[in-house]
Amino acid sequence: MTDRQDAVYMARAIELAKKGLYTTDPNPRVGCVLVKGQRVIAEGWHRRAGCGHAEVEALAKTDQAQGATAYVTLEPCSHHGRTGPCSEALINAGVARVVVAMQDPNPLVGGDGIRKLRAAGIDVVTGVLQQDAEQLNRGFIKRMTQGYPFIRSKMAMSLDGRTAMASGESKWITSEQARADVQRFRAESSAILTGINTVLADDPRLNVRLDQEVEQPVRVVLDSALQLPLDARMLADDAAVWVVTCSHDQDKIRRLEDAGVVVLYVEEKQGRPNLAQTFAALAQQQINNVWVEAGATLNGALMNTELVDEWLVYMAPCLLGDQARGLLHLPDLTRMAERKNLQMTSVRQVGPDLRLTFTVHN
Repeated sequence: MTDRQDAVYMARAIELAKKGLYTTDPNPRVGCVLVKGQRVIAEGWHRRAGCGHAEVEALAKTDQAQGATAYVTLEPCSHHGRTGPCSEALINAGVARVVVAMQDPNPLVGGDGIRKLRAAGIDVVTGVLQQDAEQLNRGFIKRMTQGYPFIRSKMAMSLDGRTAMASGESKWITSEQARADVQRFRAESSAILTGINTVLADDPRLNVRLDQEVEQPVRVVLDSALQLPLDARMLADDAAVWVVTCSHDQDKIRRLEDAGVVVLYVEEKQGRPNLAQTFAALAQQQINNVWVEAGATLNGALMNTELVDEWLVYMAPCLLGDQARGLLHLPDLTRMAERKNLQMTSVRQVGPDLRLTFTVHN
């Protein structure tokens, strides 16, 4: 195969992996294409945790794998989990060549799958469309290598940088198209995080409403005083709700747990749950991607920690005026030298609105 042909088949494997975008958590999204005689003989992708991995799914669809080339977006696993090792499945099937986009960051694998394939006499090529494969699993990679999930915070504002009227009225600043776009980002996430003030003010459901198969994200509420109402709308469905707190109030904890809420304790920092510990605790619970939908206070605190990997700002072509509420609460900034510098990475029109993507520039 030429490098160009390898890239074409790997691109198809990445498209297959995207089919698991909303369902594979906490596992990575993986696709596999089996090619023999320059013809695709089988394809597979990982649907959800507990189901067959992409390689196993592809191998199950053909009896012609002997001498074939397997294109896999992630290094074939070498350990026994809920399913058997994919590296052994490829070896037993008689595959002659394996093209891998990226090495598995999971320390249980860590190159061992590639070593097993090569020890069995299989030709292994790595790094084909590696950046595309890494983009697909940024949360899984960050959790495995840094102990934190990949964190995105979403904000919506008017052209004059306001998020709500002085009364708190905010529905709707952005368009129906922008809100549908948010639903897709929610669906990609392992968890949707907000603060208790947003829950008390808006009583949001924070669930995913799409007409396709979705693994509903965990709803996470930062709640320093355990104020989450037991009649909150997010408690009315079956999707998980977790509260992160620094409170030791056992009566309140018991009431929440009796209502089906998981309560996670972290240390206090300036009267609120320590944010770094919060995200580390979520990673320990196998949360790969966190989508933040919060108010100006929590987003300001997050900006000061620089924990957020991406800021998504939906800007609507409207004006809310001087009395309306601002985007971020950053009271400590008093001099130009203290300003927060952001780097814009993309601009996209979504209906009449703009979606601006930023990272923090240190």
